[in-house]
Amino acid sequence: MTIETDLAPTAAPTGRVRLAAEHVRLAYDERVVVDDLDLELTEGSFTAIVGPNGCGKSTLLRALGRLLRPSAGQVLLDGRAIARTPTREVAQVLGLLPQTPIAPEGLTVGDLVARGRHPHQSWLRQWSRDDEAVVAEALSWTDMADLADRPVDALSGGQRQRAWISMALAQGTDLLLLDEPTTYLDLSHQIDVLELVGRLHAERGRTVVVVLHDLNLAARYAQRLVAMKDGALVASGSPHEVLTEQLLADVFDLEARVVPDPVTGTPMVVPVRRLR
Repeated sequence: MTIETDLAPTAAPTGRVRLAAEHVRLAYDERVVVDDLDLELTEGSFTAIVGPNGCGKSTLLRALGRLLRPSAGQVLLDGRAIARTPTREVAQVLGLLPQTPIAPEGLTVGDLVARGRHPHQSWLRQWSRDDEAVVAEALSWTDMADLADRPVDALSGGQRQRAWISMALAQGTDLLLLDEPTTYLDLSHQIDVLELVGRLHAERGRTVVVVLHDLNLAARYAQRLVAMKDGALVASGSPHEVLTEQLLADVFDLEARVVPDPVTGTPMVVPVRRLR
């Protein structure tokens, strides 16, 4: 389904395409969730996927991360079909943090982060001092070093997200997919997590794709927004291009005003009322 709005999907930003969906259809059994979707994600970009509940955001992210195989079309990682790329090779390039990741009971933060090194090991290459150094750096960079011996299940929600992001950092991937990383967090911890992800993008050059519900946070942190409804991509572009009052009405059934964020100047959505 394509929604007629004043804003048509725009071309992806220029640059090398790292991850792409080509005419992708995604389904659970016979229920089609995403149909004939095209999307390109370029190197060094920070993209937020937004849309109403049930529109297919998380399903699309799972397909981009090779957790769900399309029933039609394909996902390409660096120009290769991701479904036919060996799992270890994918894991060395792409990291995916699901919405509610679960660590085994009693697993410490240090052990969790060390698991990020598994894709780089084999029977020919065992755990090394280099791995130890990477894990230590990841813990330090995310301010989790003092909690390395703490069980993951004993952490606060915000600390747990930092631990998982630390694991992704140790994994050494330059593509990072995050599915609603701020879910169940209070506002201060949402900002904390997104600031960390923003630093990963700005300082470490990670290509980031994140599913977010909060439009104002998406506009503040992402360079590019991709808006979905009913399994279709309906708008793609900068936050200023995507977050229009017309699109909010068409996609979210929301009457709203869009004003400049007084801190960042990015679009800020002020809800008025639900339209239907």
